[in-house]
Amino acid sequence: MNSTYLLIMAGGIGSRFWPFSRTRHPKQFHDVLGVGRSMLQLTAERFAGLCPPENVFVITHRDYVGLVREHLPDLPPDQILGEPIGRNTAPCIAYASYRIAQRDPQATLIVTPADHVVLRQTVFEGLINEALAAARIHDVLITLGIPPSRPDTGYGYIQRLEETQLPDTNLFKVKTFTEKPNLELARLFIDSGDFLWNAGLFVWRAEVIIAAFHQVLSDIAEVFDEGQHLLGTPQEAGFIDEAYARCRNISIDFGVMEKADNVYVLPADIGWSDLGTWDSLHRVSQADAQGNVVDGEVLLYDTRECLIKTPSDRLVVVQGLEGYIVAEHGNVLLICQRSEEQRVRDFVADVKLKKGAAYY
Repeated sequence: MNSTYLLIMAGGIGSRFWPFSRTRHPKQFHDVLGVGRSMLQLTAERFAGLCPPENVFVITHRDYVGLVREHLPDLPPDQILGEPIGRNTAPCIAYASYRIAQRDPQATLIVTPADHVVLRQTVFEGLINEALAAARIHDVLITLGIPPSRPDTGYGYIQRLEETQLPDTNLFKVKTFTEKPNLELARLFIDSGDFLWNAGLFVWRAEVIIAAFHQVLSDIAEVFDEGQHLLGTPQEAGFIDEAYARCRNISIDFGVMEKADNVYVLPADIGWSDLGTWDSLHRVSQADAQGNVVDGEVLLYDTRECLIKTPSDRLVVVQGLEGYIVAEHGNVLLICQRSEEQRVRDFVADVKLKKGAAYY
């Protein structure tokens, strides 16, 4: 029996990618890269050579279960786990880990978000196989760390201990996690050479992550301990309703990875982007000679370093812009400086308050 399992987390709204990503149709269900495949489909394909299809699980909000089925029609319905409410990644991973461990106590899990880009597929597969091999024989929690290319304040950072390498591996003990530092601190991290970006992509045995929950997030572990016998039964949905009502909203990074004493990082130069923002899309896309990334029916004049993504049935003419995002989807047009893209979440908050659900 192949005990490698894949868990794709596909429940987020992706508000920083507004207006393309909306509450009713988040970015993981869009063809963000313009390649004819949604981010969820690309993610599943990325792991096709690493995990058998019968061991692939997707966890998402219940409102998106139908979208998951639409995008991954061959995925059995009982391998789509529906969350009643968003409670961040710790309860999400706890639910899936208990569910998979009940099916296969020897399971080794790969945990990935649904909206990342990996450009170096062969290198990526080799590193995941290395992580899987280590996780099968060591009681460790493994996270992939991306060599940083710039002092980006939008990512979390992992500090590794060079002198504490796991024997016969390229895994290093993690010293600290730092979530989204300010620019000055990010520059210090880059200059030190000891830090990696936190990709939010994990490998571990199910029993090891469950033990970590008992050690550092015992309140969540207790919830799932009580109802684990109901998982995989007709009573599962009712139990999950109750469980999520009792679970606090907390990320796996803050709740487990920052506190556990058996966390290791595997440096991974894989051409990675989390596609969390419009600017990240600009970075991974093919630009023209003026640095513009265009998806749509567009004419440009005196325009540089812009990202323009508009409907194909609308002609858009742009003149005189430098370093802007021009994004239209549905009933919303966003025009924003690329340097100010972190404010998109603020724009969405204002839209919710002032304009209503039709616009977010």
